[in-house]
Amino acid sequence: MKLASLKQGRDGLLVVVARDLSQCVPVPDIAPTLQAALDDWARAEPHLLEIYAHLNGGKAHGAQAFDPAQCAAPLPRAYQWADGSAYVTHVELVRRARGAEMPPAFWTDPLIYQGGSDNFVGPRDPILAADTAWGIDFEAEVAVITDDVPMGTAPSAALDHIRLLMLVNDVSLRNLIPAELAKGFGFFQGKPATSFSPVAVTPDELGHAWVGGKVHHPLHVTFNGDRFGAPNAGVDMTFSFPQLIAHAAKTRFLGAGTVIGSGTVSNKGSAEGSCCIAERRCLETIANGSPATPFMNFGDRVRIEMFDAHRHSIFGAIDQEVVHYDGP
Repeated sequence: MKLASLKQGRDGLLVVVARDLSQCVPVPDIAPTLQAALDDWARAEPHLLEIYAHLNGGKAHGAQAFDPAQCAAPLPRAYQWADGSAYVTHVELVRRARGAEMPPAFWTDPLIYQGGSDNFVGPRDPILAADTAWGIDFEAEVAVITDDVPMGTAPSAALDHIRLLMLVNDVSLRNLIPAELAKGFGFFQGKPATSFSPVAVTPDELGHAWVGGKVHHPLHVTFNGDRFGAPNAGVDMTFSFPQLIAHAAKTRFLGAGTVIGSGTVSNKGSAEGSCCIAERRCLETIANGSPATPFMNFGDRVRIEMFDAHRHSIFGAIDQEVVHYDGP
């Protein structure tokens, strides 16, 4: 099943989207918003699935053209956004580029931080920034949305708490981050609003590509019309989504609608390219002594998309341009 939120109010209007992303049907009588559906998933899911079947069969009442430009993030705001760094080879590469040692615990204990979730950005909305000196970078990721997860849930049980998956552009302001981390208190200004794919999908939509709580498809990134990278999201993912969920739930309950991110998708050696500019700059530094690829400028555009085995878009595309923010 595929779900989206059209822009309406703060929390969007929930729609069921056809598998081929051509049409959608608003479902206010089932759930006005995606959060409402997640809060009552056991009741809402069968009704949503019925609409989905009718939509794919060309028999849905009230069907309308689906326009990703009219979409907010599937969850325009969420109770919790926790982003991991599940591709530890990426972390190792970044540290090697700056001559830092890799703590052995990074291979066994997931890295995760809590980001801002009160104002997610739609898939076609601009990346707003006031200054390119901040070091604007995209980060292409995969994310899951959970139902209510009890504290202490084990990885073996966490898989059953995944309700939906999305793509992510976790924008980073690279030149602000070092000073923030040096304070020993984590990200804040260095992590502006995060954007998500037009559509969130249930795990069954991924078919055989959904194995062990990982998505085994390449994640395609295009920068200013040129291929930037297409690493496979299921390869070199040290920590699966169930492991990330269990880590987040070790000492707290996770409410329905919690979003857990994978971190930047990366394959060892990066033969398939990268999902963020920072990784490419690290490879350039290791090879040549200094980076050559600049961070994003105003007018630059990034596109993030994942395709199935038949080259059909699964989630729709994140397609964003960097735009100067003039202030309130």
